[in-house]
Amino acid sequence: MDAVYTHGHHESVLRSHRWRTAANSAAYLLPHLTPETRLLDVGSGPGTITADLATRVSHVTACEVTEEALALTRAGLAGTANAGFAVADVHALEFADDTFDVVHAHQVLQHLGDPVLALREMRRVTRPGGLVAARDSDYSAFAWYPRLPALDEWMTLYQRLARANGGEPDAGRRLLSWARAAGFTDLTATSSTWCFATPEDRAWWGGMWADRILRSALADQALASGAATPATLRRISDAWLQWSETPDGWLSILHGEILCTA
Repeated sequence: MDAVYTHGHHESVLRSHRWRTAANSAAYLLPHLTPETRLLDVGSGPGTITADLATRVSHVTACEVTEEALALTRAGLAGTANAGFAVADVHALEFADDTFDVVHAHQVLQHLGDPVLALREMRRVTRPGGLVAARDSDYSAFAWYPRLPALDEWMTLYQRLARANGGEPDAGRRLLSWARAAGFTDLTATSSTWCFATPEDRAWWGGMWADRILRSALADQALASGAATPATLRRISDAWLQWSETPDGWLSILHGEILCTA
């Protein structure tokens, strides 16, 4: 059941995660929130989505698996009066049954050793009639142009490392099956994308991954496991910069989404 978080918390990773907002990462959930909603945000990270959600609900509880990770959320939610914080493993949440109206997880299930058990726990702490919401990317469904060979190397390497860590990088397409296995019968499955195609977007995304493949926990794991050499990582980094500088460069990232009634 244990899994290792593939990305870590290097600045290049946080640069990506701090770009996320409720609008660009949880739009499928927003119509279901009210000023009375009590919400649990599982895997809150640097807290940008959590902070946005807090403006739409009565109270939000931010949950992370370690004190180190939760400290990032606390910093991101500094001054947010209607927020609480908890260190908890989503496989065994330390909350009473029926505590929350909504339990939300963004890009979390793909990193877990047992996402079905996690969804059962998320359901347990959600009141009857409340919602469990999850959104995860699907790496095999990423599409980009131009198709630089080193970016195919990047995809192969990421998939290998994520699975070695106990995760499932193609989680997006599996959310519906995981939710059904967790016992949900009243649920809606959808998808949405992020698209990076402007010069500004390409520079941000390509520059972020050019750094991330060289300096993050992912890079450390690639080198330590022998899955890549420094030359491999440099080649991938250079390819991200090349892609970002290509006027025709385009990238679409597919996400699966589920809304499940408890």
